[in-house]
Amino acid sequence: MGTWLARRRVLVLLVTLAALVVAVPFGADVESRLSEGGITAPGSQAARADELLNTRFEGGSPHLVFIAKTDGSVDADDAAREGQALTDRLAKESGVVQAASYWSLGNADALKAKDSHSALILVRLGGDEDQVRKHAKRVLPTVIGDRGPLKLTATGATAVRMEIEKQSEEDLAKAEMLSAPLILIILLLVFGSVVAASTPLAVGVLAVIGSFVVLRLLDMVTQVSVFSVNITTALGLGLAIDYSLFIVTRYREELAAGRDVHPAIAETLRTAGRTVLFSALTVALSLSAMLVFPMYHLRSFAYSGIAVVALAALGSVIVLPALLAVLGRRVDAWNVRWWRRKAKNSGARSDREGFWHRLATAVMRRPVPFALTVVAVLIALGIPFLRVEFADSDDRVLPASSAAHQGAQVLREQFDSQEGSPISVVVPGLDPRAETKEVAAYATALSKLPDVTRVDAATGSYSAGREVAPPSEVSQRFVAKGAESGTWLAVISDTEPYSERGMDLVSTVRAVPAPSDSLVGGQAALLVDSKATLGDKLPWALGIIAASTLLLLFLFTGSLLIPLKAIVLNLLSLTATFGAMVYVFQEGHLRWLVGDFTVTGAIDIDTPVLMFCVAFGLSMDYEVFLLSRIKEEYHRTGDNVSAVAWGLERTGRLVTAAAVLVATVLLAFATSGLTPLKLLGVGLALAVIVDATLVRGILVPAFMRLAGRANWWAPKPLARLHKRIGLDD
Repeated sequence: MGTWLARRRVLVLLVTLAALVVAVPFGADVESRLSEGGITAPGSQAARADELLNTRFEGGSPHLVFIAKTDGSVDADDAAREGQALTDRLAKESGVVQAASYWSLGNADALKAKDSHSALILVRLGGDEDQVRKHAKRVLPTVIGDRGPLKLTATGATAVRMEIEKQSEEDLAKAEMLSAPLILIILLLVFGSVVAASTPLAVGVLAVIGSFVVLRLLDMVTQVSVFSVNITTALGLGLAIDYSLFIVTRYREELAAGRDVHPAIAETLRTAGRTVLFSALTVALSLSAMLVFPMYHLRSFAYSGIAVVALAALGSVIVLPALLAVLGRRVDAWNVRWWRRKAKNSGARSDREGFWHRLATAVMRRPVPFALTVVAVLIALGIPFLRVEFADSDDRVLPASSAAHQGAQVLREQFDSQEGSPISVVVPGLDPRAETKEVAAYATALSKLPDVTRVDAATGSYSAGREVAPPSEVSQRFVAKGAESGTWLAVISDTEPYSERGMDLVSTVRAVPAPSDSLVGGQAALLVDSKATLGDKLPWALGIIAASTLLLLFLFTGSLLIPLKAIVLNLLSLTATFGAMVYVFQEGHLRWLVGDFTVTGAIDIDTPVLMFCVAFGLSMDYEVFLLSRIKEEYHRTGDNVSAVAWGLERTGRLVTAAAVLVATVLLAFATSGLTPLKLLGVGLALAVIVDATLVRGILVPAFMRLAGRANWWAPKPLARLHKRIGLDD
């Protein structure tokens, strides 16, 4: 394979350039084509309730909440006229299925601010998530700004999501600009040669461009979350550079050992190339665990992540060898480390006992104290995760300067109830025209619940167990359209939908006996159902990761103990990350270190799942590279201690450099204005650094020293199986 690629190097590079010419314009606008949603668990009670609200009632929670502010009172004649006129105009807009306001609802107190200077206009849009976004993009510019005596700003679920999408695009561009020069500097320090340093960066650029194409193609066959762009491109760039780093380093070693260019490439692909492909497979299988979750927000990370990992690996074992064949021995050209002898930076294999060899040897002399110390530190760092609380992302993930965030803060401070995020109770089998007493009784019972300020229904409005307003023209929104039957009720509370109280209220509402089968939806209910779905599917995801790790590492090493050790150590390496996630981002400590953000007291519910799958895959990536050299030395010498020491010596510097490169890419997201992106960047960077230092540098040598020759043992039936299907050379 290596010789074939070397001989056809020009053809491979020409095909790559042709593909780039097509790929750049094709993938350039990928973010504008992807979807914003996908956090809802399809088929859940809340999802079915929201679907019925869309199809049968054209009602439900408002997508847009406009805050109309005036210098005087919202009850002044000029403000009232403008507010009513604006509400009437919005109701006639294409894509708007419902528009109501303080003025159109008879000066409803709940829609007027405490200081009487602001009032609300609530707008519900039609269609699915993508159609709602298109309608909102058209409607928003016609409303926000100065409108006579009123000044309007927008918030609400859709306005928040649109600002998150815009912020995400800006953050991705900023992260790429910050990380690119830093990556080049690190590569120059690692290789000491401008040409050698440029080759991994070239493959990384190919992976980023390829990731855009992959996402665009995936969007043609399934829904893909727009938020997968950031982490997918970061993962593609990081892994492409990682894999290229190992390929180029091994190639330089082979040249320094006296091989000609073509044989050096062939040997590089036989050893490092094979390891790269195996490593990519382990990362892809870790990411595939997200496919068990029904939310396409997580599934899209799996689809795109697997494709990008494959792209990074193929670029490293196909395009890069062709490039190295063209460069030949000029791979070390433009040496920038003029103060060192050429032999030292040539990449030649050295039998000197360097830092990593000495570290491994020191650890293996006293494996128990070293192991216990590191394990204790990692567990201590992970303890804050025991206090974790989960929620969905709301306006507070945006920067404090965001208009949607500021608008939502006005709602919290100036309005007594959550008018923009009611709990929706759909009763499809109840006819409000024929069964008015049943509807009124149910609404009355719901209005008595703790934290409920009002219940709106087809029969009027209710508060604290009594009717506070008779039915009006607006009440018709609670009656099914056309020949359809059924009704729904809006339960308005004074609790944040994503708080513990908000989720408890959902459970309380669901426990109230309904006159017919009911479905409870709304933002808080969607979070409750998402948590339940994630909890149900999580054991399957963990099982996939554990089973694939055990199987692949057994095939790679023929050992029963090494795969078990890898799982335990990888889990330990993640404890610090998950502890930091809670300590910093949930509780607000050390904000000065990662950049300011709004502390909500909770973590986005999807983030730990995504972080676990990605971080576990990256940990396995480094595990495979280290094991490949340890196994190579063990097969050569049969000495476990020597194999571990020399394996770490051969890979320690590279694994650390690779980890620093990946961490640099990820830490660029710490500059993001979005809290989930900031959390992902900081958390994954910390996971990579901990894994490449404490785990690979100390725990692996300690555990392998304690296990001795048992590291390479397997029961006879498994040993025979490995001889038949194992991945030994």
